Amino acid sequence: MTNTKILPLVLMLALFSFAACSEQESSPRSDHGDSQTGTSGEQLLPDPGVVSFTFRNQFDEDVPGTLDFIKEIGINNIEFSNLFGKTAEELRALLDERDLICTSFGANYRTLTENFDQVVHDAKTLGARHVRLAWFPHDAPFDLDDAQRAVDFFNDIGRRLAEHDLMFSYHNHGYEFVEDGDGTLFDYIVQNTDPEYVHFQMDVFWVVWPGYDPVELLERYPDRFRLMHLKDMRKGVTGDLTGRTPDRNEYMVGLGDGQIDFQAILEAAQNTSIEYFYIEDEIEDVMNSVPRGYRHITSLTH
Repeated sequence: MTNTKILPLVLMLALFSFAACSEQESSPRSDHGDSQTGTSGEQLLPDPGVVSFTFRNQFDEDVPGTLDFIKEIGINNIEFSNLFGKTAEELRALLDERDLICTSFGANYRTLTENFDQVVHDAKTLGARHVRLAWFPHDAPFDLDDAQRAVDFFNDIGRRLAEHDLMFSYHNHGYEFVEDGDGTLFDYIVQNTDPEYVHFQMDVFWVVWPGYDPVELLERYPDRFRLMHLKDMRKGVTGDLTGRTPDRNEYMVGLGDGQIDFQAILEAAQNTSIEYFYIEDEIEDVMNSVPRGYRHITSLTH
């Protein structure tokens, strides 16, 4: 078990390391092709947020210290899907003390169905406008019956959340890209949900993993996506339709170190309804990879 007295020192050392190397690594890394790095002009994404899951281990040990570390990176916006032992009121106070905001709150299917009022309370207390669901329960492989159930649930929960001035977004997870007619079951879900009440969060990793193109999806549904997760995939690997990876550290890498073309994605996103972009890094060394990824993603220009 991690010694909680040691963790603040670890965070301080990470902050020192980040500050020491920030000037050295402020320019785009040279190991990327031209399509990954802009050369001049306006930043494509000056203010990315971060997903709390990225720092789940650190939050479990030290919530205030982890918030300080996130703030020091330059990130001011966090998507929470866990309160890490705090009440929503306590967590909101910690955010306010640091001028941090929460714009999206993640809830799972069971919580949305069995504890809807608590989801509404927590989201609104944190200041989030968006409520995000990242997995729809099903027996693999995902099929048309599952997609039809998802459509019904999304339309219903979206209307209920809208009554509380909250917006529902479904986060793709890869398994929805099963072929269906001229498209996929993800297309079926988008085309059969009510655009007034159902929105989408694109996780770019979970579009590329089953073999699809985030840019093409953004161009096909520019008004349906409101949120985006930025997560990179190791070069040379391919995925499947399971919605899972055997090993995060084997298939996921820090932003800019992998095969996903964020330059092209962020260019395409300029013509969509996406409001917030969040860095999601699931590898072990997030204390180093997130600051580097933040510098990379904010260096992209057009």
